Amino acid sequence: MKITYREALREAIREAMTTDDRVFLMGEDVGAYGGCFAVSLGLLEEFGPERIRDTPLSESAFVGAGIGAAMTGMRPIVEIMTVNFSLLALDQILNNAATVLHMSGGQLNVPLVIRMTTGAGRQLAAQHSHSLEGWYAHIPGLKVIAPATLEDARGMLATALADPDPVLMFEHGTLYNVSGDLDENAGAVDIEHAAIRRPGKDVSIVTYGGTLSTALTAADDLAAQGIDAEVIDLRVLRPLDDHTILESVARTHRLVVVDEGWRSGSLSAEIAARVAEHALYELDAPIERVCTAEVPIPYAKHLEDAALPQPADIVAAVKRAVG
Repeated sequence: MKITYREALREAIREAMTTDDRVFLMGEDVGAYGGCFAVSLGLLEEFGPERIRDTPLSESAFVGAGIGAAMTGMRPIVEIMTVNFSLLALDQILNNAATVLHMSGGQLNVPLVIRMTTGAGRQLAAQHSHSLEGWYAHIPGLKVIAPATLEDARGMLATALADPDPVLMFEHGTLYNVSGDLDENAGAVDIEHAAIRRPGKDVSIVTYGGTLSTALTAADDLAAQGIDAEVIDLRVLRPLDDHTILESVARTHRLVVVDEGWRSGSLSAEIAARVAEHALYELDAPIERVCTAEVPIPYAKHLEDAALPQPADIVAAVKRAVG
């Protein structure tokens, strides 16, 4: 069936709420308005205000409420409009959700899913466009996932809700309108492994989320020039699937990491470090990284485009690696 990314997310929420009475959705404008990005459109009419709960404009309050609900046996889905706004709930996420299991000596789990929009490319300027998921991938006690495909948008939520510990789900804002065919029987998918989206033999391109399509476009451009690039979709940012990355590097002997986060202290730096630690002698060239320019995301379209990883930037990085 033909479906968009946002519709796939909506179907995942609908299925979760239909099959488990403990599941409810809460966040700003998720009810009557249908969600800031229309993901929850129609769910209020279907499930009612007890399970589709509009919240006040206070991330710290409603994320905290979600943590409390999870600790008492519910399965909340908490929606934060953008990753930038999640910083207002960082105390709850880091000092509570991520730590309660350990601080209680294993007695208390927090089976909570927090969904949020991430990324740029929509001319929403600096307070709505950053990619901070690498920050959250730094935190023990959290699982961090980033669905880049329709199958993952449809299937990751069920697996996340079944996890006894908190899961953060990052949805890139440019993906909501992406459409394609999805099997009507599509269901839960694993949230443990990376996926090879395009096999290749000359270079490994590792990416995730909104930059997957950018990397695949670059790979097509490279193929026309005789360079066969393998494209890996991380899917899960914490814990990283080292095995898939290292196996790919062992085949191609070159690595380019594409990350919409800033280069300094980034997820791309972590991946590069792990490959250097565990597969240094497999490399035939220095590791290349393609990241967002180290500036707050600009509003003007031409400046935003210049700041973000583009296919041409990835092509240039691959050519440097391939030599």
